[in-house]
Amino acid sequence: MTLRITTLPNGFRIVTEDMPGLKSASVGIWVTAGGRHERAEQNGIAHFLEHMAFKGTAKRSALQIAEEIEDVGGYINAYTSKEMTAYYARVLSADVALALDVISDIVLNPVFDPKEIETERHVILQEIGQSLDTPDDIIFDWLQEVSYPDQPFGRTILGPAERVSSFSRADLTGFVTEHYGPDQMILAAAGGLDHDAIVAQATAIFGSLRPVGNPTLAPARFLGGERREVKDLEQVHFALSFEAPGYLSPDVYTAQVWSTTMGGGMSSRLFQKIREERGLCYSIFAQSGAYEDTGSMTIYAGTSEAEIGDLTHLTIDELKRAAEDMSEAEVARARAQLKAGLLMGLESPSSRAERNARLLSIWGRVPDVEEAVARIDAVSTADVRRYAADLVGAQVAMALYGPVSAAPDLEAIRRRLAA
Repeated sequence: MTLRITTLPNGFRIVTEDMPGLKSASVGIWVTAGGRHERAEQNGIAHFLEHMAFKGTAKRSALQIAEEIEDVGGYINAYTSKEMTAYYARVLSADVALALDVISDIVLNPVFDPKEIETERHVILQEIGQSLDTPDDIIFDWLQEVSYPDQPFGRTILGPAERVSSFSRADLTGFVTEHYGPDQMILAAAGGLDHDAIVAQATAIFGSLRPVGNPTLAPARFLGGERREVKDLEQVHFALSFEAPGYLSPDVYTAQVWSTTMGGGMSSRLFQKIREERGLCYSIFAQSGAYEDTGSMTIYAGTSEAEIGDLTHLTIDELKRAAEDMSEAEVARARAQLKAGLLMGLESPSSRAERNARLLSIWGRVPDVEEAVARIDAVSTADVRRYAADLVGAQVAMALYGPVSAAPDLEAIRRRLAA
C-alpha cells in the first residue's frame, strides 16, 4: 500500500492510497461540514444540501449524474454525519477520472432548481417520518439530544420537519458559500489509481477556488438527561449513553476495548448475562463512537414492558462489575475483535478512502494501520478496569420508547451506579 498526501496552495487536500492488484477504486470529496456546523435555524440543512447535490448541475441533469456512473458499472452515493458530508463513487480503475469529474461537478455546481428543491423537501420529510416510525433508529437521535442538550452536537442530522419545510434556495446557497471552500474539502481515493493523475485533475478543478477559512466550533459538552416517549409498541426500546473519548484522546482505544468486552459480540458480558442467561432480550449491544473533541458510549436493548426493570438493573450491575473483575481473557478477546474488524474493513477501497479522509481532517495526517494496531495492543486489563471505574461515576443519559411506565428513571439509574 502506498499512501500519498498533496495539499494545494488554497488548502485543498488530496489523499490517495494505491492498493496493488485492485481493478477498482473509490473516490470522493469529504467536506468538513456536518450537523454540528449548523446554527439552530439551519438544523437539517447540511443533509438537505447532500440530497440536492444529486438533483442537477449546470451541465448534468439528475438522470445524467446517475447514468454517467452507472453506464460504466459504478456506484455513487453520499452521506451526512455530525462533522462531515461525503460524496463518493466506486468505479473501475479506468473510470476514476470520470468519477472525479462527476463528484466535483455535483459538489461545486449544483443548480438548486426550485422545483427540485420542493420535490426533495418531500423526500426528506418522508425520511423523517420513516425515522420516527423506526424505534431503534429514532431513539438514538433522542439520546443524542439529551446527552448534548441545546447544542449543535445534540441536534439530529435530518433536522425537525418544521425547519426542513422552510428551507429556501438562499439558505442552501448560503451554507455552501460558508462551508464549501477548498480548505474545507478533502479528496480521498483508494484502490487501483494514479496519485499524480488525480492531483493534476484536482488542481484543474479546485486549484483556483478561494479559501473561506475554517469555522470555530463550540466544544461539545456532555451534560446528560432523560427522554421517555410512551407509545403502544411490543417492546420498550432502551438506550443509555456516557461521554466517551474523542479521536485525540489517549483513551480512545481503551473505550473501544471496553465497549467490545461489554457488548461487542455474542461472547460479551451484556449479551451473555442478559440474553443468554436470562433471556430478557433479543438484541443488546454496546458501542463507542469517537469525534474530534468528544465521543459517545452507547448501550442499547429492546425488551418487554414487564422485564425492562430487570434488564436495566442487570445492565447497571454489569457496568459496575467490569471495574472490579474484568479479566485478561476478555480484554485479549476484545483486542483481537477490534484488530480483525479494522484490518478486514480496510480490505475495501471505500473504507480506506473514508478512513483516510476522516483521520486527515482530525490529525492533519493519516496514522498508518500498524500504529492503530499497536495502540489497540497497548490497552491493558488495568486500563479497561480504570476506564470502567471512571465511567460508573460519570454523567449519564437515557432514552426510552414504548410502554415505558415500569422503567426506572434517570435518578434511579444514577443511584444504582453510585451504590
